[in-house]
Amino acid sequence: MKARAAAADGAVDVAAAGYAAVLAAAPGDEVVAIRAYRNALAAGDIALARRAAAVLVRSGVAPADTAILEFADAVRARDRARADDALGKIGAGPLDFLAPVLRAWLAFDRGADPFPLLDSAGESGLGRRYIAEHRALLLIASKRLDEGVAALQAAVGADPGSVDLRWNAATLLTGTGQRRIARDVLSGDDPVMTALRDGLRKGRPGAAFGTSRLLTRLAADLSGQETQALSILLTRSALMLDPGDDRAKLLLAAALAGERAFDRAIMVLDTIKAASPFYSAALAERVGMLREQGAPERALALAQGLATRRDADVRDLQRYADGLSDLGRDGDAAKVYQQVVDRVGDAATWIHHLQLGGSLERSGEWQAALPHLRKAVELAPEQPVALNYLGYAQVERGENLAEAVALLERASRLRPDDPAITDSLGWGYYRSGDVAKALPLLERAAQGQPSSATINEHLGDAYWKAGRRFEARYAWRAAALYAEGEQKGRLTTKLADGLVQRTAAN
Repeated sequence: MKARAAAADGAVDVAAAGYAAVLAAAPGDEVVAIRAYRNALAAGDIALARRAAAVLVRSGVAPADTAILEFADAVRARDRARADDALGKIGAGPLDFLAPVLRAWLAFDRGADPFPLLDSAGESGLGRRYIAEHRALLLIASKRLDEGVAALQAAVGADPGSVDLRWNAATLLTGTGQRRIARDVLSGDDPVMTALRDGLRKGRPGAAFGTSRLLTRLAADLSGQETQALSILLTRSALMLDPGDDRAKLLLAAALAGERAFDRAIMVLDTIKAASPFYSAALAERVGMLREQGAPERALALAQGLATRRDADVRDLQRYADGLSDLGRDGDAAKVYQQVVDRVGDAATWIHHLQLGGSLERSGEWQAALPHLRKAVELAPEQPVALNYLGYAQVERGENLAEAVALLERASRLRPDDPAITDSLGWGYYRSGDVAKALPLLERAAQGQPSSATINEHLGDAYWKAGRRFEARYAWRAAALYAEGEQKGRLTTKLADGLVQRTAAN
């Protein structure tokens, strides 16, 4: 029970130690073994993971990914028989699309021709891209440079946003003495590419390299898909084969954070040193973790350091502005969001303009905010968030009410079940004098989001205007439960005196 509680709290080291003790006392318990296996991988206790996986294999209930761990272990130990056995299990399971590439790298290590194995592989949608990428890497490893570079260009063309493939190819080229070509593969003025060029290291051609990079590539593809347990297994296995792969460490840390194992994730990030091309990304990952842990001030301090560096890029500025906005420092946030908009120029999206306009509006600079809010709607006329923000901001100020209500009606049609947008439209009708039309919308909004102080206050105001005084005070009391600051004082006055006159904020 202690181990389960520790795992639920993200304390994977404590959980792994607890499950190790239980597994020693109950070595055939499959439930204990699977929990020990997962927490051992998260904690980096590979010996425990192996022991727990063996229990699961003997019982015939091992998850498919145990074969990946076994394969990586065998490749690291250069155990040909065990590698072939593990590869057979991979080929018979749901991760079978990895098998052709892994088989080809084993053939390369053994002096055989790897390419017929790739040629004979089925053209499944999952495996096609990995086969194309590793064909290029195997050609480079085989010193067939012209063919390798051509295959690389074709693979990059099919996935131009992939940094991983270019990095893997450049690392392999450097390892085969082709540093100039490696730098060409990482050409570009983007700060990420500059850092990668400066941080090039040698990759040793072979099954260990190919396996580690394939597993890391799959982990990258799984990012953000709620597959943390598999991503942890993939990156841990990759790091068994290449302990210095900072890209794998970065992905591992992100997966651990997704499991709320923040302490272990930060320990992984700490191993990425300042000279690494992935150091800035590691710092950025740490900012996100601090925010998730409820330490926004610490996150902001780190984000500020990244944003004020000489080589800071747009993402650094964006992250810093977001942190300022989260802490309610809208005036400061607006200045940084302006830098973002200036930096991206004509490529600024509706989100850029909405963030800048929203920060300006909340900091009291309405006239400066309005052009950006209008630009956001112009760029994204079907985005409910942009329509709602501009419409509601004008309703609150009693400006352009007909136009504002039209914007809110459009937002409501696009997202009819959103309580915030429903409230905005109801409030727009109320401010336009149509209380009868406003009330059912405000009631529906309050049902959808009963803990919203703003929605309940709006509903109370509408009830009061409709002569339903008892219901008005009931709604205001509900609002007062969640209100803070100026709003709480305003509600206290309304509860005592009713809606005597409209206040400046309402």
